[in-house]
Amino acid sequence: MRLTTKGRFAVTAMIDLGMRHQRGPVTLAGISERQRISLSYLEQLFGRLRRQGIVDSVRGPGGGYTLAQSMVDISVADIIRAVDEPIDATQCGGLGNCHDDRECMTHDLWMSLNARIYDYLDSVNLDELVRVQLEKQAEGVISVHKHESRRVVGSAELKTGMANKAAVAS
Repeated sequence: MRLTTKGRFAVTAMIDLGMRHQRGPVTLAGISERQRISLSYLEQLFGRLRRQGIVDSVRGPGGGYTLAQSMVDISVADIIRAVDEPIDATQCGGLGNCHDDRECMTHDLWMSLNARIYDYLDSVNLDELVRVQLEKQAEGVISVHKHESRRVVGSAELKTGMANKAAVAS
């Protein structure tokens, strides 16, 4: 069982949209550039997200996509389901015909795992994911500023500074 690029890209694109939605509609071209996801692939994903009522499209100049719901109301499971991403640990797609048209011995185990995965993905919302990314960005900015304020002093400057300090002290 694995999550394919469809689900991963949809969640990534939605985080990008969530981080920028307050400034107005977000273009797929912008998301494509920032996240390095094919524009045509994003168009397919956002068509599905729009049909499921997760995003709205705005046409014309200054258009793009906006959130159709509050970020706290959009779970990761909602996003994954909207793009038709199956997360299924069974070999039978949950039909119970895994072993000669009967359930295999581990069918219940894998069905239980499926339920737990969806419970977890339902418990994580877009707002949480966006906040984490914004915090990481803020930490990165603080880290960059700390490095910018440090200045490497050459030995000639150090000698001059020490000589000036000695002259002032005497």
